[in-house]
Amino acid sequence: MSTIAEVMSRDVTSVAPDSTIREAAEMMDDLDVGALPVTEGRRLVGMVTDRDITVRATAAGLGPEETLVSEVMTEDICHCYEDQDVDDVMQDMRDIQVRRVPVVSRDEHLLIGIVALADLVDAGAGTDAEDTAATLRDISSPEPTGEAHLRS
Repeated sequence: MSTIAEVMSRDVTSVAPDSTIREAAEMMDDLDVGALPVTEGRRLVGMVTDRDITVRATAAGLGPEETLVSEVMTEDICHCYEDQDVDDVMQDMRDIQVRRVPVVSRDEHLLIGIVALADLVDAGAGTDAEDTAATLRDISSPEPTGEAHLRS
């Protein structure tokens, strides 16, 4: 069995809750990512996605220079720990339909990395290719498949 520590990305960039959504969008553009962990210091406090910026801010008429990340981010997010089993986290990603999960320390909830579905695929993680394909299919389906065991 593989653990998340073996496949996660440790070089993760985060954004502060008091940054503007324009700053967050610029970071996403520079990094070519669609989501950023939100941290106070190194402590994980949420996630902000390109969809949050588009749907929660722009569609509501909120300006990019005045709107803070804290106003549109998701606070109650799921995360995992580096010693968790890859197969368990893949199942949880299926259940809650997410493509990336922040990895935090057990003691202080500090951000130490992120694991994305692409990391799992690149590492050949999971029981087999069918399991990985099932994870991608379930994440992309319109209905959640069940209850996750990831921590929130």
